[in-house]
Amino acid sequence: MGIISWIILGLVAGFIGSKIVNKTGQGMIMDIVLGVVGAIVGGLIFSAFGSAGVTGLNIWSLIVAVIGAVVVLWAYHQITGNRSL
Repeated sequence: MGIISWIILGLVAGFIGSKIVNKTGQGMIMDIVLGVVGAIVGGLIFSAFGSAGVTGLNIWSLIVAVIGAVVVLWAYHQITGNRSL
């Protein structure tokens, strides 16, 4: 995937993940960063279980990235002390 695709996927996954985790966004930049990291983490998690990770800019990759973003956002809130989830 190209860098633009990663940013688009990261923005969408970060936004959806932040809405799932805490009902408010973290801000556009933080949503993108956490979404891209979430896409990577989601890809690693799915690969560890023998499934395809992020395969491109498609629905499956979005699902994987959102699941990864939720994991990353949960960990982020645990580390920063924002436990009002």
